[in-house]
Amino acid sequence: MDFDDTEELGSGARGRQAKLAKSMKAKNKMANQVQITAEQLLREAKERELEVQAAPPKQKISSMAELRDFQLRKRKEYEDNIRKNRTSLHNWIKYAAFEEDQGELSKARSVYERALDVDYRSPSLWIKYAEMEMKHKQVNHARNIFDRAVSILPRVNQFWYKYAYMEEMLGNVAGARQVFERFMEWEPDEQAWHSYINFELRYKELDRARYIYERFVLVHPEPKNWIKYAKFEERNGYLASARQVFERGVEFYGNENPDARLLIEFARFEERQKEHERARFIYRFALDNLPKSEQADIYKAYTVHEKKYGDRGAIESVVISKRRIKYEAELEDNPLNYDAWFDYIRLAEEELASTGQVDDVRRIYERAIACLPPLEEKQHWRRYIYLWIYYALFEELVAGDIPRTREVYQTCLTVLPHKKFTFAKIWLLFAKFEIRQRDVTAARRLLGQALGRCPKERLFRATLNWKFNCENSIVAADYTRSF
Repeated sequence: MDFDDTEELGSGARGRQAKLAKSMKAKNKMANQVQITAEQLLREAKERELEVQAAPPKQKISSMAELRDFQLRKRKEYEDNIRKNRTSLHNWIKYAAFEEDQGELSKARSVYERALDVDYRSPSLWIKYAEMEMKHKQVNHARNIFDRAVSILPRVNQFWYKYAYMEEMLGNVAGARQVFERFMEWEPDEQAWHSYINFELRYKELDRARYIYERFVLVHPEPKNWIKYAKFEERNGYLASARQVFERGVEFYGNENPDARLLIEFARFEERQKEHERARFIYRFALDNLPKSEQADIYKAYTVHEKKYGDRGAIESVVISKRRIKYEAELEDNPLNYDAWFDYIRLAEEELASTGQVDDVRRIYERAIACLPPLEEKQHWRRYIYLWIYYALFEELVAGDIPRTREVYQTCLTVLPHKKFTFAKIWLLFAKFEIRQRDVTAARRLLGQALGRCPKERLFRATLNWKFNCENSIVAADYTRSF
């Protein structure tokens, strides 16, 4: 009986569980129109949160015993943190700040000293230590800290700046100057020198500032520092000293390595003093000694100066010089650019009317004809041959040097590769030149050589015409007019 009752009860429980599972099945498995994300669920849960966490209660210390207990507990926490991570300066600084807030300066000093034993190379630790002493007007302590800091870490500029500023705020100008002097012995960067100079200028010590500038430009002899020194002298009305500084700067760099910026500022200084001839001399010196890559700014400044204070001839001279530099740069990149050679030669011939320097034009012609085409093909020589023609005409008509003209023609004929090709025009021009010099025999000989090397119809026709004219006693001047 008992067994059957138990079996009946078990079957009844199983029936109830089956009915419950059947009722929990989802009747509609379609997706809902409004989807709810996990982020929305969390936001709604936060908004409906009724329980607000209260802030921790403020502890009020009402007796000395409670204060001692609080200090003991906090010190134990800081000491535990330090023992856990001794190298963390943050823990040391928080510990020292706590002792400072409690008015225990001696204990705060002890914490800072212990921290310096751990890491004496930390600039922030020294600064915090010194600022604590300055905040509580412990001047001698702060001065002692700065002395130790600059002795151990003399390359940290912040120590020197803070030290000098503290002395200046205390009115100890002599002490601040002594700090700067000690700082300058380490030859620091440019900003440190400027800080020292500005310090002296605040107290109207121009002679001391000038002495500092003298040392500064020797330690850091960059062009910008020479310019600052000269402008300092000019700003204070010492024009002769300013000019002397510029001259020393130019002499320091010498003729082999001049600086464009320094020379431009020197010329502008002379321009401000109405010394225009001096400015022109400086610009010319720069153009004669600076490399071509650095002459663009010089030409620009020189052109502006001449447009303001120069005459027409000076302006044209500057423009021609600027174009000359442009052609030189183009020919340096591509010596076979014969169009650039023609433009350069034309510029030199235009300048010849004012300078009369025939040798300069010859020098350009010699450089041009020295740039032979790379291949012995006539199409590469068609432009090049006109350099020789213009050179010969220049010597004959402009320079008036007949022997040199004949030499130019002869050299040209030796350069041409006659076995592969030649140019009839160069033979005819050479023959016409000889006729103009009343040397018909030489012209006939040249035409004979031309026919042997270059049997063209043009040469045959020219030879027949000249023979006919010579037989009828027609002078060679007719050929000059036709040419």
